[in-house]
Formats: sequence, structure tokens, C-alpha cells
Amino acid sequence: MKIKSILLPCCLFIFLISCQQADSTTKQGMVKVTILYPSSDGSTFNMDYYATKHMPMVAELMGESLKHWSIDKGISGRTPEEPLPYMAIGYLYFDQLSDYQESFGPNAKQIVGDIPNYTNVQPVVQISEIFH
Repeated sequence: MKIKSILLPCCLFIFLISCQQADSTTKQGMVKVTILYPSSDGSTFNMDYYATKHMPMVAELMGESLKHWSIDKGISGRTPEEPLPYMAIGYLYFDQLSDYQESFGPNAKQIVGDIPNYTNVQPVVQISEIFH
């Protein structure tokens, strides 16, 4: 019984630390560039290319101004029966908007030029400030 009373708080502490560490890549005031790839009839998306070639290339081109990037792979709409709204969503995180602008501008042609290598849709881009 004594082991259980010690084990539970320890596990909870480790869980909370791991959650804190997972969130440590972003903080309030950072800029998040969200790249959404809408799904429609006939749309295609090569997730392997996007994850192993395109996003690492973007990260290399943007250098140290890019603090973190991640990808979501769409699997369904709000329910399994609803159509998939986005095939994929990419995220780029920067300390400030000027970091994004200064790193994307000189590399825009190469980054945008790579899009046909993994999809046949035009992405939708939103720039946001992380609020909380």
C-alpha cells in the first residue's frame, strides 16, 4: 500500500514535467505561421516528401530564426463521417514577425517552387501571434 501512495505522486510529477517540456518550444508573443492544405476532390498530398524533404529544406533555409516546426496529418473531419477539411497543416514558429519576413523573403521562390513536388493544391497561410 505504501508503494502505491508514493508511486502515484511520482508518476503524476513525471507526467507534468513531460507536459511542461513539450510546451517549452512556444511562448506567448511568438509568431506562428500556419500553412493549411485544403482537401477537395482530386487533391493530392505526399506526406512523406513533405515531412522528409520539404519541411527540413524550409528549416535549413530559414536558419536560426525558425525556432520550431511541426506537421499535422489530417485524418477526418469533426466526425469520421465528415470530409477531411485539410490534408495536412504545417507550423513554423518564430520569436517575432520580422524573423519570419527576413528569412522567408529571400527564400520564397525556392520554398514556393517546391510545392508541386508534394501537392497539387494552393496552400492557405495564416500568420498568428501566440496568445496563451
